[in-house]
Amino acid sequence: MKHNIYVYILIMAGVSFLIRDIPFTIFRKQIKSTFIKSFLYYVPYVTLAVMTFPAMVESTQSIWSGIIAFAVGLVLAWFNAGLFGVAIAGCASVFIVELILRYMN
Repeated sequence: MKHNIYVYILIMAGVSFLIRDIPFTIFRKQIKSTFIKSFLYYVPYVTLAVMTFPAMVESTQSIWSGIIAFAVGLVLAWFNAGLFGVAIAGCASVFIVELILRYMN
């Protein structure tokens, strides 16, 4: 079965357009509900987390180093560490855990 890339691009463009157009179609007036406002506020963050978390955990040799890096990043972000510090600490924690796991085997 031959795949036509133009069909994929057209479908992707349609889905992207609908995602951006549906809120304008549904919500014609200003949104006053605090629940809906807070829901719409957090949608981009949740979407980014859902896309990032599996790749972060599965990109290391061991799933445990990815989980520990996530935990380290989460704790540092909770205490308002900057993005650079969280990234460096996550990378360092993966490196250390992978070294420990290599010497345990």
